[in-house]
Amino acid sequence: ADLARQLKIKTGTVKRTHKELLSYGKEVAQQAAKIEKMKADGADSHDIRKQEEVNEESKMMIPDTQKRLDTATEDLSNHLALCAGNEEIAASEDFATAKQLLAEIEGGAA
Repeated sequence: ADLARQLKIKTGTVKRTHKELLSYGKEVAQQAAKIEKMKADGADSHDIRKQEEVNEESKMMIPDTQKRLDTATEDLSNHLALCAGNEEIAASEDFATAKQLLAEIEGGAA
């Protein structure tokens, strides 16, 4: 039962961290577009610099979040290997969900 509970927790961690990483990526792209529009519209240089600072802060979050995702993914992968020996857990929906999540993340990273 503890293995199953840990599987749910680790899967949730990977899912949440992956979502966070995608969110930062989207935020950086949106900020870059906003900065370009501000430059094109002739916005105040101070305002543009402030937006660039905000964008840099978002960019700095990406490597840390990627590292946390890599760690969580590896942890989940190792836990799946451990759970594979338990027929009840290996046949569960949580196990299938975790495997699918890892496949999606590894497929997206390649």
